[in-house]
Amino acid sequence: MVQINTVFLPGADAAVLRIKGTPRALAVTLDGNSAYCYFNPREGGKIAVAEACRNLACVGARPLGVTNCLNFGNPEKPEIMWEFKEVVEGMAEACRNFNLPITGGNVSFYNETEGNPIYPTPVVGVVGLIDDLKKALRPGFQNQGDLIYLLGPWGESLGASLYLREIVGQEKGPAPRVDLHLEKKIQEFCLEAIHQELLHSAHDISEGGLAVCLAECCFHSESFLGARIALPPEPRPDIALFNEDQSRLIVSLSPEKEKTFLQLAETKEIPLTHLGEVTGQAITITQAGQIIIDLSVAEAYQIWKTSLPNFFEIKS
Repeated sequence: MVQINTVFLPGADAAVLRIKGTPRALAVTLDGNSAYCYFNPREGGKIAVAEACRNLACVGARPLGVTNCLNFGNPEKPEIMWEFKEVVEGMAEACRNFNLPITGGNVSFYNETEGNPIYPTPVVGVVGLIDDLKKALRPGFQNQGDLIYLLGPWGESLGASLYLREIVGQEKGPAPRVDLHLEKKIQEFCLEAIHQELLHSAHDISEGGLAVCLAECCFHSESFLGARIALPPEPRPDIALFNEDQSRLIVSLSPEKEKTFLQLAETKEIPLTHLGEVTGQAITITQAGQIIIDLSVAEAYQIWKTSLPNFFEIKS
């Protein structure tokens, strides 16, 4: 997009590009999760499209079209061709749900090393339109004292999650499943709440679950604002914090807008939970009065920001 002005710096749920001479903007995002597709190719294909559209909804954009890059092993092997078929049919189902055309794409087969195939890896790109750029949202918390809400279900499974792989050391399913009807309802609700200027921030819950999403909302706050969160008694804390169930967002809003926000949610039949509030410069998460996490935003940010350079650092 040569000479189209970038509005948001990296870190937002989608890139936002100003359409000069108009109040509108384009929003562009990429998505895909090979682990989900390995454990359930059809659901993984559906989730790739659904999450990309969810990313657009978080910045206030309605999706317009989809492109893709589909990466698989040797299609001459029946199990690989089956994976490909299932992923494509899952993507098609999701596109029909959101009434989106596939405008183009490409397929890369024979991605193997010594006969071992890569995980099935569909990468989906979706472009959307923001009607009023002034209403576009960022993921970072904006104001101390704002209320934090979870839109969508709590989630129950750690299957195919980053937590299960990186912390527990197991790559096991089942992968999350996505209810496309609920997904579309929550995205439409988010877009309407943004249109009515009820929200100060929105961020989708994806890899890493609720805990990572909350941390990112703090990292992308200009003042490194924190969050004080109270988990319900069930499920157990690791499941509540790190499951990757779908159709979920974290939003923040001022207390003055809460009544209108809740009325709109009731009208749209949206499941939601009041999690807590935006606070000073710490992330504090409790369950049944017990502190689960208590960490300064600055400390957590440094761990997050330096993890990749530290991983590749050459030790003398």
